[in-house]
Amino acid sequence: MEKMKNTSMFDLSGKVAMVTGGNGGIGFGIATELANAGASVVIAARNTSKSESAVLKLTSMGATALSTELDATDENSVQSAINMTVSRFGKIDVLVNNAGTNIRKFPQEYSIDEWGKVLGTNLTSMFLCSREVHPHMAQGGGGKIINIGSMTSIFGIDWGAPYGASKGGVVQYTKSLAVAWAKDNIQANTILPGWIHTDLTSKIKTEHPERYSSITSRIPAGRWGEPPELGGTAVFLSSSASDYITGAVIPVDGGYASF
Repeated sequence: MEKMKNTSMFDLSGKVAMVTGGNGGIGFGIATELANAGASVVIAARNTSKSESAVLKLTSMGATALSTELDATDENSVQSAINMTVSRFGKIDVLVNNAGTNIRKFPQEYSIDEWGKVLGTNLTSMFLCSREVHPHMAQGGGGKIINIGSMTSIFGIDWGAPYGASKGGVVQYTKSLAVAWAKDNIQANTILPGWIHTDLTSKIKTEHPERYSSITSRIPAGRWGEPPELGGTAVFLSSSASDYITGAVIPVDGGYASF
């Protein structure tokens, strides 16, 4: 009797994943778990030395990983990074649009340049990266696009109107991709991180401890999340286990959105 093969719907062996902004925080947490699941990972970000350090960590785990310089708001830079990835691996199976930024002010205090910077980094970058990866995925028989939104995709915030506007746009843009590219066997989904410990949020704890405590008390899980805790959802959405899921919005927030 032939022995049954040990296979898993979550196995990403042979898959190639690009993670924008993948050299730290949520991006690196996702990149690590994709690598643990067997994917070859491309770290695409502006800070090349930080990206090289991230790649060293991944390769020390036995993963196949490399970095490429990427300004996700620049069309030529996006094309160059994707072309490099395809040249090196022959394909891209998974794109994680994670690059993002925030400027914390009240709505009336933003300049037009600040508004443009936040929307460009958080939303326009997804358009550019997704558009450029589409022909490669379509010609290769399909792919997975994972866009990183935020709890502010569904909640208003007083100190980050451009951020909230951009992250709300992420959800609707993802749904448009899901509808348009289903015929190409490309699934597009959104992850909504809750309060996660990253460099972007670290100042809240140190400079605004009362706000930090107030936020924590509002989270049903009773704590903030850590970057690797986004990785399991990303692996699921990158794998064949999610082939019939597209246009979905999945909070990973310790229950914050349910409170």
